[in-house]
Amino acid sequence: MNTIPSVDLADFISTEPARKQKFVDEIGKAYEEIGFVALRNHFLSDELVKNLYNDVKSFFALPLETKEKYEIKGLGGQRGYTSFGKEHAKGKKEGDLKEFWHFGQEPDPNANLIEQYPENVAVEELESFNATGMEAYRMLEKTGIYVLRALAIYIGLDEYYFDHWASNGNSILRPIHYPPIEQEPKGAVRAGAHGDINLITLLMGASTGGLQVQRKDGEWIDAIPEEDELVINVGDMLERHTNNKLRSTIHRVINPPKEQWSEPRYSIPFFMHPRSDMKLDCLQECITQDNPKQYDDITAGEFLHQRLVEIGLIKK
Repeated sequence: MNTIPSVDLADFISTEPARKQKFVDEIGKAYEEIGFVALRNHFLSDELVKNLYNDVKSFFALPLETKEKYEIKGLGGQRGYTSFGKEHAKGKKEGDLKEFWHFGQEPDPNANLIEQYPENVAVEELESFNATGMEAYRMLEKTGIYVLRALAIYIGLDEYYFDHWASNGNSILRPIHYPPIEQEPKGAVRAGAHGDINLITLLMGASTGGLQVQRKDGEWIDAIPEEDELVINVGDMLERHTNNKLRSTIHRVINPPKEQWSEPRYSIPFFMHPRSDMKLDCLQECITQDNPKQYDDITAGEFLHQRLVEIGLIKK
């Protein structure tokens, strides 16, 4: 496998049982083998994607002192701005060569959450920034719930098993700016090799290449979707919950060739998190004699806190 598989969400939404099952089988097999797919016919319109990228580029072009007023202390980077080099991959000391913004969940009034999410941070200088960001948030959340329904069927669960946990979950939309590289990085890359923390990640097409996925044999392959596709991968929470049946694959964003150092890179992943009280205990459907239980019981909230400490966004 030298590229990530491509699947069509229209198959799953179809009223034809055979097409729906085809999607379930394709995405399930891909997530067992490499943990990544490219997905077309999602719920993001071309116009929404264009508007979001325009607003994101406008924000990161603001003066540093303007952006820094949106860096809120005490939130572990969960809302607003995080400045250049603050985050690093688990096990690395060098900060990634990026700055980013976080949009978070704005839950329904009747969500009955056991936690209170931080308020989103409003950018005064850009009139449409927050509205456009949250519109994209909702469309990515909707897409993610359909993907999780397919995976529930594949695992042998009720199709709507994930709906309660993912709806009003602690998901994050993260516009990222990788600035031009001005000098030889000392061991740092745009994003170090890592697995994502969450259930699944939905990635809007980046402005330039660089994303690589590690195959089972250790080889790195480029993840290059078509312009109208999302890249969607399994995160560590889902890998843990499925007792390693579905794979959270290590991936990275490499630095470009030196002749392209002057080009910035923009990327917008949506990290789909469940409610914090979701139990990530290994599902009985994924425990067998050949694959006994691999992990201790833990909630999503406990697991998230552990990982935010490990990547440097929360201090011990």
